[in-house]
Amino acid sequence: MPGHHIVVLQNKEEVKLCLEKLGTDKGAHLYLIPKALFRCVLLKNIKAPAANIMKQEMLAAGGDAAVNRQTILGQGNTDVLLMGTLKHYGRFIKKIKRQPFGLKKIAADLETILGSDNIASSQLLMAHGKILPLGERTLVMGILNVTPDSFSDGGRYFDTQRAVERGLEMVEEGADIIDVGGASSRPQAEIASEEEELQRVVPVVEGLARRGVLISVDTFRARVARETIQAGAHLINDIGRLQMDDELLPVLVEFQAGVILMHNRLQMNHGQPYEDLVSDIIDELSQSVEQAVEAGLPRQSIMIDPGLGFGKNPAENRYIVKHLKEFRSLGLPVLLAASRKRFIGATLGLEVEQRLEGSLAVAVAGALNGADMVRVHDVLATVRAVRMADAIRMENG
Repeated sequence: MPGHHIVVLQNKEEVKLCLEKLGTDKGAHLYLIPKALFRCVLLKNIKAPAANIMKQEMLAAGGDAAVNRQTILGQGNTDVLLMGTLKHYGRFIKKIKRQPFGLKKIAADLETILGSDNIASSQLLMAHGKILPLGERTLVMGILNVTPDSFSDGGRYFDTQRAVERGLEMVEEGADIIDVGGASSRPQAEIASEEEELQRVVPVVEGLARRGVLISVDTFRARVARETIQAGAHLINDIGRLQMDDELLPVLVEFQAGVILMHNRLQMNHGQPYEDLVSDIIDELSQSVEQAVEAGLPRQSIMIDPGLGFGKNPAENRYIVKHLKEFRSLGLPVLLAASRKRFIGATLGLEVEQRLEGSLAVAVAGALNGADMVRVHDVLATVRAVRMADAIRMENG
């Protein structure tokens, strides 16, 4: 075996580089690239007639589809696992767009899912005309809790001046944006009142805004969002994915602010079991995304967060990190927020102040597996870790 080996090609750019190394005629790239990329796509709760059509059409296109064995009877619903190259999907989507039973909508969903690699060349639109470029590297969001009771650093930056200084320090360390939080959302915490949250957060936002810092505010409240955006914030990090305050979405639309929609089964749907972890999270997030877009917020202003620790056990959190790339199926950038969280402590048997290495490991796993931004306490160490991960991920040899 003189150097023979399996080649792992994950996206169109990697296939193109491989073909260029081979000296393949550039005119053939258009036809060869879709043949080199194999994708499995899971579709949920499809009516049997539609599933049977998909099975036939995917086979005709050169791929395949797995369905429940009872689907052939034409009754009930089934999940469908589609298997094929991008070339197969191109033929398949073209055919089912003309079919009944909701297949036109499924075709549009597939185009979004299969086009999720294109997020790498996009940007996140935020308030005050600011943008966050995506895809050049893994972005780092620095956590600035101005609370007395946050699980990791509560009380350290309760003073406004100290908080502003810490925010500026994180920018110096390489943070792309600072996430200011004035109401702890840790398990069993009593969430601060709206007035308390405003008193804590607004002066810090004003202080950072005067120094030109990009600012996110960790809140689910409409009034807090409004007043902090007016004070200079650009992005709202909403743990409630628009469901904990009905007035938040109109504020976001009014200011055309960026928003992070986080999945949450701690404060919402508490205790509800997951039928399919990734599918359930994507389904609930997609409902909020559609709600935002229908209200007038551009999709380019939305980032999603699978919500590590918010109604998930340690095994479920680890599974989410392992399968993070699947969340890009919504065609939106993904935030990974794992820093110092309880599942790291549970996995390694460590207290919160001992979780740096575990947090770095998760950040690196995220950078290699689809995270556009990581939210962290330890900015300098994380910046160095994800820069190295980015260098490995982007290495073309």
